[in-house]
Amino acid sequence: MSEQNTRQETFISHLIELRNRLLRVIIAFIVVLLALVPWAREIYAFLAQPLMAVLPEGASMIATEVTAPFFVPLKVAAMTAFLIVLPYVLWQMWAFIAPGLYQHEKKLAIPVLLSSMVLFLIGMAFAYFIVFPVVFKFFATMTPDGVNMMTDIGKYVSFVLTMFLAFGVTFETPVIVMVLIYMNIVTLEQFRNARPYIIVGAFVVAAIFTPPDVLSQLFLAFPLWLLYEFGMFLSRFITRRSAPAARDAEA
Repeated sequence: MSEQNTRQETFISHLIELRNRLLRVIIAFIVVLLALVPWAREIYAFLAQPLMAVLPEGASMIATEVTAPFFVPLKVAAMTAFLIVLPYVLWQMWAFIAPGLYQHEKKLAIPVLLSSMVLFLIGMAFAYFIVFPVVFKFFATMTPDGVNMMTDIGKYVSFVLTMFLAFGVTFETPVIVMVLIYMNIVTLEQFRNARPYIIVGAFVVAAIFTPPDVLSQLFLAFPLWLLYEFGMFLSRFITRRSAPAARDAEA
């Protein structure tokens, strides 16, 4: 009976710790968001710059909803606040799960968390600085005569967030490949044999998460394929380094 009470107390203490850490994350997010609210319009203007740069002279975006001019910049400020707080969120996650991990799991978790965050941000930057200018210019040049390209600000932000998520997750591919190989879930040889299916899958994923134009799909499919190859290349070194450890464990 005492063992059951001990387990219950341990479970309750974990819940209390989780609640406290979630409260810290929420408070940090709210503080950063409140600090960014005065500059919400400037942040939105920066986000809209790739499209505004290719619009015809005199053209602008429109707001089809009454509350959009207020809530859309606030939504962009909230997204920016989350990105700023993300390192703190990851630190709180790590502090919560670290006591329950083995030493070799801790050595794996820290590089995975850091590299995942960095690669996600690189994917967003790739979409903003490389993909958006080319794709938006392509859309602007394909606009028929007599049609004014005037995009709704709410739909534009939804489109941008979807693209950020798609490219951010795509740039996580090397980490996913390396972790699967390191955990002996999938071998490097199996990944090599699956290369043709991965290439086809990359174009399928690009067709789902990008606009229905070939240019956007190529911008997502080719990086996904190349990052898959890069992950397999790095996994060669992981396999070599983990082999002696595996032999020692078996011995």
